[in-house]
Amino acid sequence: ELAAEVAERTRHEVGRLRLVDRLRAAAGATVVVRVRGAGALAGRVVDVGADWALLEEQDGRAALVALREVLALSGVGARSDLPGSEGAVEQRLDLRYALRRLVRDRVAVEVVLVDGTVVAGTLDRVAADHVDLAQHAPGQARRARAVQQVLLLPLSAIALVRVEPR
Repeated sequence: ELAAEVAERTRHEVGRLRLVDRLRAAAGATVVVRVRGAGALAGRVVDVGADWALLEEQDGRAALVALREVLALSGVGARSDLPGSEGAVEQRLDLRYALRRLVRDRVAVEVVLVDGTVVAGTLDRVAADHVDLAQHAPGQARRARAVQQVLLLPLSAIALVRVEPR
């Protein structure tokens, strides 16, 4: 009877685990992530937010991955953080928060959309459900004369954002 109760409680606890709990526990580990529109990428887990993960790829680029677009993961291991162990503030640090850091830093990015389209430029601002991307040639600084157009990208269309190493 005790063994049955322990097994039932274990199943219940495992049933509460989220992908983000598993990824948070894998901080520092190298994982392989298959992302809709972007394919597979390998990188070290640097940080994890409510709905995103930041990976450092082997070539030094940073990849900000929207967790809703993750199709498969390997290298995470069996460990996990307790479900809901993040604080109230951490729960609010969603993809928009991470993208706002890129706006603040004015870094050139490569955005991979869920259909595989890649657009390059600089993020100008992050709204409630979309970002403004000043599209310009990769490796070029964001200057008015370099901007080809400003694209509005729905957050739901973003699979990942890559940043070149500084």
